[in-house]
This record gives sequence, C-alpha cells and structure tokens, in this order.
Amino acid sequence: MTDKTPSSTDPAAAPAPNEPAGPPAPAEGEGETPAAEHESEAREAEGPGDASAAGREGGAPAAEAASAQAPVTGGRPTVEVAPGVYKRLTTGLGGFTLAMAACLVLVGVIYLITPRSDKEVLPTVDYSGQQWAMATDAPYTVWAPAGLPATWRPTSSRINGLNGKGPVAWHLGFMTPGRHYAALEQSNEKASQYVHRMTNNKKPNGSMQVNGITWTTYYRKDKKANSLARTLPDGVSLVVTGTAPYEELAVLAAALKPQPKQGAKLPAGSTPAS
Repeated sequence: MTDKTPSSTDPAAAPAPNEPAGPPAPAEGEGETPAAEHESEAREAEGPGDASAAGREGGAPAAEAASAQAPVTGGRPTVEVAPGVYKRLTTGLGGFTLAMAACLVLVGVIYLITPRSDKEVLPTVDYSGQQWAMATDAPYTVWAPAGLPATWRPTSSRINGLNGKGPVAWHLGFMTPGRHYAALEQSNEKASQYVHRMTNNKKPNGSMQVNGITWTTYYRKDKKANSLARTLPDGVSLVVTGTAPYEELAVLAAALKPQPKQGAKLPAGSTPAS
C-alpha cells in the first residue's frame, strides 16, 4: 500500500518544477573581473623595487619643500630666540634701553678715536700795514714795539677813529712766550677815561720801573688782568695790559719806540689799513 502522507521537507527548499536552474557558483578565485586581474598582474610585474621607487617619487615634493624652508646660514650655527625674548629685546622699555646703550657706546667710540686739542689756536697777524697807517695819519706820535723776540706772536690789530673825528686808538695784541695774553692800547682820548677803561680799574695798586721810566700798575682780580699805564706829555696814553704777569708786560713796555711821522715808508708786502 502506498504512503500518501506529505513529506516533512520544506516545499520552499525544493525547486519549482518550471523554474530554470541558475548558473553554478564560481569557485574560489574565479570571481575576479578582467580589470582586477590586469591590475594585479601589473603590481606583480613591478615588484618590490618599483614600489620603493614610487614611494621615493611621492616623498620628493615634501623633501624639496622642507629644504626650501630651512634657513641658509653659510655653515654657521643658527641661534633661535624664543618669541618672548625677541619681543622683550625689540619692544618696550627693554628694547629702548638696549638701543640707547648701543648709541652711547657708538658715541663713546667716536669720541675716543676723534683727534682733538684743548689748546686755543689764535691766528698770527701782520700789523706792519696798520703801524704804517698810524705813523702816517694819526694826529699824534705813535708808539710801536721794536726788537721783540720771535716768541712774541702778534694775534690781533685794530685801529679806531683814524678816518673820522674824535680820538684815534690802536690795539695791538700778542701771545707771550709763557702762553699768556698781552696787548698795547694807545689813544689820545682823555687819560682819566681811557686808562680806567683799559685797565678795568680806577684805583692803581702801585708803580713799576721799566728802563728808568715809571709805569703805574693796576690789577683786576675778577678778570685776572694786570696792567701798566703811562700818560705822555702830549696827552697820549699807553696801556700795556693782559693776563700775562707784570714781568712779561714789562718786556713789551720796554720794547715800545716812537714812530717818526715824516718820511714814513710802507713796509714791503704790506697794505695800508682803512
């Protein structure tokens, strides 16, 4: 007798009678596409050496960028300063102090290497032309030094009033051998006014004999000025004054000689004073 009991097998698992059977499942390694196969073959053909070259080619741009950013120091070491230190050195009170110190050092170096002299340099003048003009045109007999040593250097000469009305005066200044100042002042101005003005003092402090002639002495303490004064019979006053000691002033006073008026000749190479 035939058993007609349905089978316990799931009907869905059994293929439908009219459904065509699908293609068989590919075996392992057979499912790759042709493109994938070519790419795999290409990698195998390159080998490990070519892969390393590709890596080097990929890293070349980065290496070039790094070398471009590295500072060129010419073989010297580079000192890196922290941003905070750089800011303190270039800004604010610290930077200002550092700049001022550098300027002071530079000024000090320039001061040390610059040649200089503390000695006052006075010009040397030729007074022969003015002496000739005074001897020729002054309304009185002019006195001038004669035979002074060469160590007496003339530094100034001035004439006042020669071409006008009123007193005529001549100033003649010297640098003495002792590096002091001595001057001859002479004028036909009223003696009581002229002598006191040239000596800066109204009260004499004594007298001095120079070649047998008496000169009145004056001293101005605040200006450290010594003076010898003498008034001639014709009313002309002679004053020898300056910072030189009386001994040097006496040398200049002793050298004074009256200059003749008639037949006076202009020294060679001199020009008349105006």
